[in-house]
Amino acid sequence: MARAPDTGPIAAAEPPPKARSLKPLRMIFRIMGNFPSRVGMALLALFITAGATLAIPAGLKLVVDEGFAAGSDPDDIAIYFYALLAIVVVLGIGTAMRFYYVSLLGERVVADLRNEVHANLLRLAPAFFEENSPKEISSRMTSDTTIIENVVGTTLSIALRNTIMAIGGTAYLFWLSPELTVTLLMAIPVIIIPIAVLGRRLQKVSRTSQDRVANVGAKVAEVLGAMKIVQAFGQERREGEVFAASVEDTFETARKRIILRAAMTAAVMLLIFGAFTLVMWRAALLVIDGDLTGGTIVAFLFAGGIVAGSFGALTEVYGDLLRGAGAASRLAELLEEEPAIAPPERPQALPSPPRGSLSFRGVTFHYPTRPDISALEDFTLEVEPGETVALVGPSGAGKTTVFQLAERFYDPQSGSIRIDGVSLTSADPAEVRRRIALVPQDGVLFSANARDNLRYGAWEADDEAIWDAARAANAEDFLRALPRGLDTFLGENGTQLSGGQQQRVAIARALLRDAPILLLDEATSALDAESEALVQDALDRLMAQRTTLVIAHRLATVRSADRIIVLEDGRIVEQGSHTQLSAMGGLYARLAELQFTAGRAA
Repeated sequence: MARAPDTGPIAAAEPPPKARSLKPLRMIFRIMGNFPSRVGMALLALFITAGATLAIPAGLKLVVDEGFAAGSDPDDIAIYFYALLAIVVVLGIGTAMRFYYVSLLGERVVADLRNEVHANLLRLAPAFFEENSPKEISSRMTSDTTIIENVVGTTLSIALRNTIMAIGGTAYLFWLSPELTVTLLMAIPVIIIPIAVLGRRLQKVSRTSQDRVANVGAKVAEVLGAMKIVQAFGQERREGEVFAASVEDTFETARKRIILRAAMTAAVMLLIFGAFTLVMWRAALLVIDGDLTGGTIVAFLFAGGIVAGSFGALTEVYGDLLRGAGAASRLAELLEEEPAIAPPERPQALPSPPRGSLSFRGVTFHYPTRPDISALEDFTLEVEPGETVALVGPSGAGKTTVFQLAERFYDPQSGSIRIDGVSLTSADPAEVRRRIALVPQDGVLFSANARDNLRYGAWEADDEAIWDAARAANAEDFLRALPRGLDTFLGENGTQLSGGQQQRVAIARALLRDAPILLLDEATSALDAESEALVQDALDRLMAQRTTLVIAHRLATVRSADRIIVLEDGRIVEQGSHTQLSAMGGLYARLAELQFTAGRAA
């Protein structure tokens, strides 16, 4: 499947920019369209609340003109107040309905959007996450979806309600008094423009203030997370000074925000109440001339306040909608990203039962982030079923790249890779990976209990199979000693275990997967000598029935391999047994001499 045009790596985490248009919000409306009944109920509640709000001025007009004009009879006046109370009750019920359905719709849309984005992220090849910051992607999944939730659950509701009230209120004002309405409409721009200008400046300063606060939080997290290094190098005072400077920057930005907020508050009070005073003045003259009633003035002022407030809210809401569109566009980038590694339209089935052969023929590969450097160059290797092949060589020689290509995390620029005679590009990547068990150099564990970490490669495994695998990996004793056994939460990234214990759990996880091909990336590197011997013995028995590729930095661990492949600068420079390579006097012999001499010296 072709990949969408690359728009470049995602930048470091930052607030979503405002979009230039509201088109990105169509993605939100598409998801909302999956819930027509909720959207319908939300719209109904919006019209009810908007209509009830506009009915209040009419109710006040009747109270003043009809109720008070009826004389001092309480029963006559009560009728109009009952009507006004009925309007208020409808408004209260409608507001509750609106809040419930709109908020629920916002939560549902965000939940579905997060699921869609996460599902697409799981399809993407690891290369995408090397070119783009996982922290930034995580920020989009949290902060941007929160913005969209506010848009759906609050902003759209406010926009629709205020649009209805602005249009309906303006029509009602013209019906009450065309002359006063024209005067009020002329005053609205005079009120809104200065407030909008100050509001934009306040928004920018508020954004800067939020960024400053975020910087303070990030600095605290960074320093506290590296406290051992800070104290080991005696940098407490310097870090304190840096933090104090960040706090002062935050304070100065907050001071500017407070000044602008005070100025905006003063402008709002002066312009709004000044305008209403002038309108009241003109209305009083019309009452004296007999052109208006007292009830009309009350209704006009109340409705005028609603209209002015609605127009003011719409100017603010538009900015929020643009920000929501910016957040939606950033999520759309993740949602529309096509995987660079994807199954073909008609994937070729792998042979069953699996044989476990692995073939690299003329493979040349450059990592996307390093296009000018060959990680592998014309690499050819045939691994027979049941064979154990060790890959050795200096750092950067291409050993890990062989593993990455075998699991089809990347596709080579030239050459072919086959598993059991089937080209990886012709097969479903998921089926390829089901035939491979990986033990990484660092035992990568998840924030879950021991059972879930162990059965990650074979989720249906029962406790008996889990304990068998743990026993084979020399992990049984410390797992049984955990407070709750397999139900013990291992902490974030398995921090409740030592490095060696984490590695043994990773080995047990690979054993439990029971795949025909094993990829061991220095699988015993984190073990002490006794544990290494026990685990190596278990791995030897396991490898006897499986094809195994071993990356080894410690050459003592690969002496028993069927073949040792020596890599340098992405090319095979030597291959053979330990005895043969040692006698050749080449790169392997030099590496072996350095390691074994250092070992004897230690």
